[in-house]
Amino acid sequence: MRFTLRQLTYFIAAAETGSVTRAAEQVNISQPSISAAILHLEVEFGAQLFVRHHAQGLSLTPAGQRLLVAAKEALRTTQGLYDVVNSAMGVVAGPINLGSFRTFTPLIVPELWKSFVARYPDVQLHVTEGSEAELLEGLRNARIDVALTYELSVTADMDFVPLAELPTYVLLSADHPLAARPRLKLTELEQEPFILLDLPLTRQYFLSLFERAGIAPRVVAETSLPAAIRSYVGAGIGFSMMTVRPRNMSAENGYPLAYVELEDDYPPMKLGLASLKELKRSRVAEALEGLCRELISEGSLPGMASIPQTRSAG
Repeated sequence: MRFTLRQLTYFIAAAETGSVTRAAEQVNISQPSISAAILHLEVEFGAQLFVRHHAQGLSLTPAGQRLLVAAKEALRTTQGLYDVVNSAMGVVAGPINLGSFRTFTPLIVPELWKSFVARYPDVQLHVTEGSEAELLEGLRNARIDVALTYELSVTADMDFVPLAELPTYVLLSADHPLAARPRLKLTELEQEPFILLDLPLTRQYFLSLFERAGIAPRVVAETSLPAAIRSYVGAGIGFSMMTVRPRNMSAENGYPLAYVELEDDYPPMKLGLASLKELKRSRVAEALEGLCRELISEGSLPGMASIPQTRSAG
């Protein structure tokens, strides 16, 4: 083997950042060292791995894309040697990259992160936020090891460990005439302006609820920012729907909010951990799953208000 794991690490950094400069900053090495590693690998494999764009960074060639997945698996396999020794010694140690769906990242992940590193101080946890589609892509190209997401987005090439079921709620400003209702049918909101969470796969889910109810939404705003949704709703611009219920019932702009149960027999969203079937799970990933099972359940979700255990049928 005429290349080193360090060279693969530099190649991965360049591929993920799309820049020799940012790759050098990420791995704390000089830019010439990154460039030299890339050149060495291109000569060794006899293939161009990157397209160099003047003043616009790097992009992977098809050969580079395939090597990126293989290089990450090679490093993962190497890390497995540490797992063998750590397992024999009863130690959980090493890096893990956790992907998290961005709507509940600020609620669930901080407490999970704090508890995980307190229990396993030799673990290096890295968190990547993204949409459901971005998390699936990250799992497939080995950029992340495991993803905290909804089952709705999981495909046949993934394993999924369910943790909790989250019903969908109508999000209203606290002074909305319907805010005091215990439950609402979506048809009662047909004439109300709707604010749509515009994330891949997520927007399709919420629009499908309107389709199921036989009505069309009056979309007045679309945003990919959950915080913006809450602020728009708090200001009275429209209503929205969410599956997460922060303990803080006020929007970021200070307006109070109300979460009202969505009536009718809509199936709850299943929250859990997704991972790629073809990749062997590390000891660290197994430890993270164990902690998630402890901290995340219907009756107790970090950062969220409690979810009623009795829900009405449609």
